[in-house]
Amino acid sequence: MVYTVTFNPAIDYVIHADNIKIGEVNRLVSEEIYFGGKGINVSFVLNELGIKSKALGFVAGFTGIAIEKGICEQGIETDFVHLEHGFSRINVKIKSKEETDLNGQGPKISDKAIAQLYKKLDSLKDDDILVLAGSIPSSMPADIYEKILSYLSDKKIKVVVDATKELLLNVLKYKPFLIKPNNHELEEMFGVTLRNLDEIIYYAKKLKEMGAVNVLISMAADGAILIDEQKKIHQCGICQGSVKNSVGAGDSMVAGFIAGSQNGDYEYALKLGTATGGATAFSDGLAKKDIIFELLKQL
Repeated sequence: MVYTVTFNPAIDYVIHADNIKIGEVNRLVSEEIYFGGKGINVSFVLNELGIKSKALGFVAGFTGIAIEKGICEQGIETDFVHLEHGFSRINVKIKSKEETDLNGQGPKISDKAIAQLYKKLDSLKDDDILVLAGSIPSSMPADIYEKILSYLSDKKIKVVVDATKELLLNVLKYKPFLIKPNNHELEEMFGVTLRNLDEIIYYAKKLKEMGAVNVLISMAADGAILIDEQKKIHQCGICQGSVKNSVGAGDSMVAGFIAGSQNGDYEYALKLGTATGGATAFSDGLAKKDIIFELLKQL
């Protein structure tokens, strides 16, 4: 079973306008609503690929109820902690001549609520997959990822961590199954400027030496590389298409990799992850199965 954790889920209200004028009434061309957050995005795309998952995390207020209902209506199982105060955030995504995001803050998460999440994590069993993705709300301990991995360290769980900087570096001692920084995040972690593929591979290997089982580095137009658990290096180019959307492409890549790695074929996992990320980038929303497998043919 795959479990995804989203600490701060959101309703994404996406609006399209020809030209936004500040200080005036603007009429929209179109609008959409999505239920999101990095872990939830992974669950949505896994579901599209036929992989069942359970979405964990925190929801609050009327927006939290809407998020949970919307996810369940897509056939995804949920087991959120319901907070007593506040409401889950609404993010406004303005699509015009320039893209502008207005992201909500989200509710305060209490120690009591965190304890409830740990109790839900007790149900994980050996060989389950746990996806921890995204930033940590200010009301939560900065080392919550470390604490969760320490709490589960006596179980043989495959943990996927999609985070940056110290948040990622500090969990490597727990040997996560997969990490997925991009090349710029790799530079930030080691305080270097990476000028070519050999240098990217060198520092990706360092992350593996520090404990990561599989290291996936996305490199935008330059594709992606994977150093797998057998230390084998895989490289994959990009899919061709017209980019419409940057939200959720990385989460989709994680979902594709998880789905593709079910039989231990990491070359296929990298290709499926690349195609899945591309399918989201080329769509208005998250990747759909038919587009994913059409793009997979390019690879």
